[in-house]
Amino acid sequence: MAYLELNNVSKVYGQGNTCTEVLSNINLKIDEGEFVAIVGFTGSGKSTLVNLINGLLQPTTGEVEFKGIPVTGTSHERGVIFQNYSLLPWLSVSQNVYMAVKEAFPKEKKSVLMERVKKYVTMVNLGPAQNKRPRELSGGMRQRVAVARALAMNPEMIIMDEPLGALDALTRGNLQDEILKIWSQDKRTALLITNDVDEGIYMADRIIPMKPGPNATLGPEFKINIDRPRDKTALNDNPEYKKTRNKIIEYLMDIGEERKSATGATYKLPDLTPKNFVA
Repeated sequence: MAYLELNNVSKVYGQGNTCTEVLSNINLKIDEGEFVAIVGFTGSGKSTLVNLINGLLQPTTGEVEFKGIPVTGTSHERGVIFQNYSLLPWLSVSQNVYMAVKEAFPKEKKSVLMERVKKYVTMVNLGPAQNKRPRELSGGMRQRVAVARALAMNPEMIIMDEPLGALDALTRGNLQDEILKIWSQDKRTALLITNDVDEGIYMADRIIPMKPGPNATLGPEFKINIDRPRDKTALNDNPEYKKTRNKIIEYLMDIGEERKSATGATYKLPDLTPKNFVA
């Protein structure tokens, strides 16, 4: 039995002549401890997919199951790192994280919870800003608070909706490594939604492209046959990395051109500028 399973899931917004099928016939299985990345075009329905998995939305048809049980609402078992921060503006950095861990661990002593808060705030390099409120933070700093909050709740599955896109390159790389470190400690299940092919290859066990919408669906999977732990610098000289990256880029560019020819629409490609690799 898959840890997370989506069976023939579709999501429709509107009614009658105004209805739009955003997602169509989504089938996905993720095993316990697996790290999967979904790479897709801007506006392809990736965030809708995240909300279905987290229980914020219900599918129009089909079913989402987590550990064999239909998902009917949100749960602390599935921690989500959103791309839009979702912070309480009247609370400080530490207070935003504390509210989450208090909800996740209601029986723990306050001192234990505060230690957990301190650990994860420090992890994302926000110790000096722990008493600042969101309005006093940059966009990248707010995103780091959201990352700390989700990880501090110790979820069984981590769901990441393009969580690192607003960060500078150094912070983004550091958080990629921290997320991988936490994941590798107990191999908790992880799903990463990203528009960065390289990020997906570096972090995931397999990548699944999402075809552009409307009626978006999942494409074929690409397994990442690169040993862990992975070295970012060494990846550039890894033949398997080059081969896998080029295959994913070619597939995404092909389906983008197909959809453009069929609908006349122009889609913003994921971050997949081809490198001059020799296969």
